[in-house]
Amino acid sequence: MRAKAQVILFVPGKEAPYTSRAEVSTLAGAAEKCSVDAVGTKARFAYPMGLAIAADGTLYVVDEENQTIRKIAPTGTVSTLAGATGSKGSADGAALAARFFHPVGLALAADGALYVTDADNHTIRRVSPTGVVTTIAGTPSRKGSVDGRGPAAAFRRPHGVAVDANGTVFVADTENHTIRKITPEGSVTTLAGASGHKGSADGVGTAARFYHPAGLALDGAGNLYVADNGNHTIRKIAPDGTVSTLAGQAGRHGGTDGPQSTARFLFPTGVAVDAIGNVYVADHLNATIRKISPTGEVSTLAGSVLRAGQEDGPGPAARFVGPFGIVVDASGGLYVTDGPTIRLIK
Repeated sequence: MRAKAQVILFVPGKEAPYTSRAEVSTLAGAAEKCSVDAVGTKARFAYPMGLAIAADGTLYVVDEENQTIRKIAPTGTVSTLAGATGSKGSADGAALAARFFHPVGLALAADGALYVTDADNHTIRRVSPTGVVTTIAGTPSRKGSVDGRGPAAAFRRPHGVAVDANGTVFVADTENHTIRKITPEGSVTTLAGASGHKGSADGVGTAARFYHPAGLALDGAGNLYVADNGNHTIRKIAPDGTVSTLAGQAGRHGGTDGPQSTARFLFPTGVAVDAIGNVYVADHLNATIRKISPTGEVSTLAGSVLRAGQEDGPGPAARFVGPFGIVVDASGGLYVTDGPTIRLIK
């Protein structure tokens, strides 16, 4: 989620040593907020949020304040794939004729289609490989929490989205505090959490509780990872629907590294998982990128706690404005949306 309008006083605890000298660079965009299609840092974004990457290295980005979906080719060329800059709405249609209203999350399916959480339309949109935008679930401007098929379903400002190999779409229904599931046929059900009941309980399915869930990511075994923004934790939903807390402690914010429940986060927004089970976290208000190893050890990969900025460089020397979305490619490279820029960590 975007940073909340509140002031949080935080005294950092003892931080663990860096486990990587990962180099941070700026892939696209610059400090100026607008919309320019160009190459690399000559391009401009307003507020990029969710992102997804294809096998060939093409990067797709939700530019939330510009109301568009952008595309970064492996050559670094940025173009607008769908929507029109500054023109919010809910129209389906081909590419630039489509309209969005503060889109947030993005996921790429095996067939090349993109799925978008169109937050202020309270809908889930699909962008076909040829650029045709359709609404697959929810009805524009009708918010609520209703399971059902297609337009009969209702959401409340959905944020994160993920899609599995079978075409099942998972949605972080943020202001309903739930995780929803959309079958390839368009039927929407509630997978975990209970609408209107925020909390932090682990458990099975609707017995679990979340507090403003944000980013989502799937691993190869079908486990779903959730950046549970309001709880300052990272949650895990197993294929059988069992929800557990992977790292952090509900209601205890901070920037400390360490084993699972000892670690602390500050409004995490994005998650990604690599082929060997490392989970990466965009720790939004800490202005850092965190890593959770398969054994549950949390470390800080890049940035420094509560030291915001836009500097490129190795590990702790790098600075982030407020990382939001994160995705990992096949080689382990990380792409992060950060303020009006796209950052690369290798």
